[in-house]
Amino acid sequence: MNDPHITSAFDRDLEAIQALVMKMGGLVEVAILDGAKSLETRDVELARKVEAGDKAIDGLEMRINEEATRAIALRGPVAEDLRVILTVLKLAASLERVGDYAKNMAKRTSVLAELGSIQGTESALRRMAREVQLMLKDMLDAYIQRDVTLAQDVRNRDLDVDQMYNALFREFLTFMMEDPRNITACMHLHFIAKNVERMGDLVTNMAEQVIYLVTGEMPEEGRAKDDRTPYMTALD
Repeated sequence: MNDPHITSAFDRDLEAIQALVMKMGGLVEVAILDGAKSLETRDVELARKVEAGDKAIDGLEMRINEEATRAIALRGPVAEDLRVILTVLKLAASLERVGDYAKNMAKRTSVLAELGSIQGTESALRRMAREVQLMLKDMLDAYIQRDVTLAQDVRNRDLDVDQMYNALFREFLTFMMEDPRNITACMHLHFIAKNVERMGDLVTNMAEQVIYLVTGEMPEEGRAKDDRTPYMTALD
């Protein structure tokens, strides 16, 4: 039988760790939105803010790892409690990667600011990033509420992101074929679009972790994917 004092201490530790996860998730949401906004508006200062803010996201991941390791060492969680800790570690790692993709999006802003605008594509990228941000928000809500239905909804919406990416890919090809002067800008924009699509995949993976946390099982059915485009290497 668990010592109630140890159980209570673990619950407090877990609440503190989950608060860090939510804070980290909030910073990543802002990074996604600001990174896309800086790209659309060619706001180099905002882009630099996103790049600088990535350090705070990385710092939170380190704190979550440290606190989770400490909780395992001191409290010796088993079964469901251990599953919660392992889920937290996986969520933090994925959030850090999404933050990196948002930073990379912002880093391209200064380059694209020197190139001609490709009509409509930057605003389309911003809409795509907004969809990923909303998926992330719902995933975090599903985690806190232990809501399998909401997590499954997030998982299903990855198809929408894939379809937005496919549409953008076709637009980039059209613009490049119409005018070779568009090639450099389109290559950079495609790199960003691919990164946003990968953000969606990471958020979907996090939603699957939430389902596992609640049910003890990973979703059996493969989720729908609609990325049917060949990979086009972007300029770095």
